[in-house]
Amino acid sequence: MAAELSAHELIAKHRPTLDQALEAIRTRAYWSPHPEHPKAYGEHGSLDAAAGKTAFDAVLGTRLDLGQPGTDDWVTGEVSPYGIELGVSYPHADIDVLLPAMKAGQRAWRDAGAELRAVVCLEILKRISDCTHEFAHAVMHTSGQAFMMAFQAGGPHAQDRGLEAVAYAYVEQVRTPDTAEWSKPQGKRDPLALVKRFTPVPRGIGLVIGCNTFPTWNGYPGLFASLATGNAVLVKPHPRAVLPLALTVQVARDVLAEAGFDPNLVALAAERPGEGIAKALATRPEIRIIDYTGSTSFGDWLEANARQAQVYTEKAGVNTVLVHSTADYEGMLSNLAFSLSLYSGQMCTTPQNLLIPRDGIGTEAGPKPFDEVAADLARAVDGLLGDDARANALLGAIVNPDVKARLEAAAGLGEVALASREISNPEFPGAVVRTPVIVKLDGAKPDDEAAYMSECFGPVSFAVAVDSAADALELLRRTVREKGAMTVGAYTTDPEVERDIEEVCLEEAAQLSLNLTGGVYVNQTAAFSDFHGSGGNPAANAALTDGAFVANRFRVVEVRREA
Repeated sequence: MAAELSAHELIAKHRPTLDQALEAIRTRAYWSPHPEHPKAYGEHGSLDAAAGKTAFDAVLGTRLDLGQPGTDDWVTGEVSPYGIELGVSYPHADIDVLLPAMKAGQRAWRDAGAELRAVVCLEILKRISDCTHEFAHAVMHTSGQAFMMAFQAGGPHAQDRGLEAVAYAYVEQVRTPDTAEWSKPQGKRDPLALVKRFTPVPRGIGLVIGCNTFPTWNGYPGLFASLATGNAVLVKPHPRAVLPLALTVQVARDVLAEAGFDPNLVALAAERPGEGIAKALATRPEIRIIDYTGSTSFGDWLEANARQAQVYTEKAGVNTVLVHSTADYEGMLSNLAFSLSLYSGQMCTTPQNLLIPRDGIGTEAGPKPFDEVAADLARAVDGLLGDDARANALLGAIVNPDVKARLEAAAGLGEVALASREISNPEFPGAVVRTPVIVKLDGAKPDDEAAYMSECFGPVSFAVAVDSAADALELLRRTVREKGAMTVGAYTTDPEVERDIEEVCLEEAAQLSLNLTGGVYVNQTAAFSDFHGSGGNPAANAALTDGAFVANRFRVVEVRREA
């Protein structure tokens, strides 16, 4: 096919951005090419707020025809957590037709080389960025995130993670030179001389199994890591959150075609209600890479059964904050209150267990006993969410009935320090909005352990009384080792305790945030600088994003000839 976007044009346009990304992952300094503020859009071809909303509204109730081969039906059924039916129909694929079509384009994509693949990926990301306002509404109405969070996390932050994956993919592919001349001396005889060529080759087709809560943020790293390393990518969205990834696939197919490549290198696998196609897809011989975010049970199943594929999983964990002492008590409470409230706790990084010595913690105003700390944290959350308009902007909507059921059951697990309350959303009366619940538990009671040693995904946190800092450290270690953690937080003014906390996190491979009292929160990470997960504890077998996340998505094949 004739290319509308030449390799020269793409490299000239996007190579500077790629170079900046490479520098950012080297230095770990702050950098992002994607604006976080909604008012930054509307120039140079990007959609402003009004145009983005119009574009989103225009998609509702329509058939999103991607032009994929093997379409045998159309599926629909998405309902926004805010109470509106999206009504979008998506292609249902005959996998026996679609997968061979996807493989057909891999040879030309492989032969394009690492640089051209990278800049094609950057063109995809640029076009997605131009439509950030449209994507924000799509993310909001599938995940339940409030608009500003959907805009930032589902837009620029997700795009940053995709670009980060492309940068790492490029680094790993060019680590080996394209060619080498090899000469081995033979004394008086002529040397042995070979010319060698090294080619990164894709594993096969990558499968991205999307999640309900962060479809783009969690989906883009695997999608772009696989695509940039030469693999075709099949995107299987969560049935409640299809639209953001379907729009992504649409943009990717358009760019690939315009750049002269087979658009079937990226395709969508939407499923009928209750069809559950993930297991069947995951064990197909054509699927050689799997990226998954979701429950531990299915992540474990993939790791055990998708033996033909390289499997990257982000599963459940029990995130813990150890509270020993602080020099800014109100700052600590404010920071924790925001962390517990953001997106109704529906983040894989939201703190669940707050380990607090029962005799209390040290503060700049003197010691604070356990009950007072729990009560003051409840007060901080209440203060943060006291205004309903502000609460709706922070909490968003409960994403599904399972989260609501866990929230309602949590109050029966112990003494309630902060009761959850219902909040109405005037713009979306059908939204289910609830404030967090905080339940006090005793770390020494076996019955309480059953609660705090399991992930309770949603706006549920446990203030767990422990006997001492040493007991808190041991419980932290056991929690991370047995249940995993995407994040760990700690507050202490004692250098020895701080060293002990660091040692636990280093030994158990858990990402640690210390003494956060300002505008950075334990449940937020920045692309190009922070690692999301470590891959070293049961919460995830990979980190977003590092060299290990991309390097095994391709192999290097050598061809050698006598010189």
